[in-house]
Amino acid sequence: MYDSIMIRYGDLILKGKNQKQFREVLNRQLRRKVSHLPVTLEFQHDLIYIRLNGTDADDVIAILDTISGLSSYSKVIKTIYDYDEMGKRAIDLIRTVSQNKPISFKVDTKRADKRIELTSLEITKRISGIVLSNLQNLTVDVHNPELTLFVEVRKDAVYMYVNRIPGMGGFPVSIAGKAMVLLSGGIDSPVAAYMAMRKGLEVEFIHYESTPMTSIEAAQKVIDLAEVLAKFAPESKIKLHMVPFQKIHEKIIFHSPDSYIITIMRRMMYRIASSLADTHECMVLISGDSIGQVASQTIESMCTIQDVTNKLVIRPLAAYDKNEIISIAQKIRTFDISNRPFSDCCTIYVPKNPVIKPNVEKARGFESVFDYQELIEEAVHQTITVDLDASKHLDIQSKGLTVAESFA
Repeated sequence: MYDSIMIRYGDLILKGKNQKQFREVLNRQLRRKVSHLPVTLEFQHDLIYIRLNGTDADDVIAILDTISGLSSYSKVIKTIYDYDEMGKRAIDLIRTVSQNKPISFKVDTKRADKRIELTSLEITKRISGIVLSNLQNLTVDVHNPELTLFVEVRKDAVYMYVNRIPGMGGFPVSIAGKAMVLLSGGIDSPVAAYMAMRKGLEVEFIHYESTPMTSIEAAQKVIDLAEVLAKFAPESKIKLHMVPFQKIHEKIIFHSPDSYIITIMRRMMYRIASSLADTHECMVLISGDSIGQVASQTIESMCTIQDVTNKLVIRPLAAYDKNEIISIAQKIRTFDISNRPFSDCCTIYVPKNPVIKPNVEKARGFESVFDYQELIEEAVHQTITVDLDASKHLDIQSKGLTVAESFA
């Protein structure tokens, strides 16, 4: 039934002199994502049309759901400005959607082509009259209808649809620069990565693995999370940096007071992340912190932890509560993966009474009892970078090897 999909840019058309650059980046990414389908793209000032050419509309929608910068889209029927033809197509569309069940409806017309003599209201009345005289299951409700038939009369054609599917919104990935995301196996950091990408940041992931202290399944969980998130990248590909953290982890546990272990561990993570961010030209670090959620996410903890880096640290989830974060994780399909019962180095050893207001000077003093700089340089040097593709699943746990051996 549907022959096209209408896509709306949303906020991008408000970008003034920068609008062209935003649209060009978005249009280029859209072309790449649908290049394997026999569809035709038509770009207009405020809209994009995808001519389906026989392609299933839902297959295209699934791709659009992974492209940031799109405000909304609709599966549409394209017809000519002829009331008999418009009425016929409207009847077919409403009959299919309503399945002949009793339903309230209205027609909402937008006359984009002002050369047409009839007003939007007059067009609405004509189409409504044709529809009501042919479909007995309908009643009119202009205030709160169960179904709205949208009619857009444009210069090239008339477009009809019954719903608007919300897109990711935000800005196209890469338009805002590049970031390094601290990716754990938990619920929060994958959502933070998604939110960063949604605001136009190209991302790479860094994960601290402590095999054999942590299991190979924990590393696989992170790989699977990264593969899911890769579908939101412009070419559905993303980099994951696996940092060997066992030696540093053991030193921290042995030399640090119990209450400061998490604080010092995260300070080491930020040092490593900053070094790799410089190497890979990432301007900022992204963390999944949510204010007050755990001891290491109090304001005092976050200040003490980020004291070790001069990089800007962005926390997209800072003001979100856990239920909001879970809801997004479910939407982007990372929640079930994050819930797998395999602990990473952040959860393998949790102090009974972690400090909630750590002191920077104390943290520096506890770190000074061992040569962490040499260990950090070794970890950075031994980091394994994996190029992940959303269309190609990487399974390392089936190999029965360590993380390093799996990528050798």
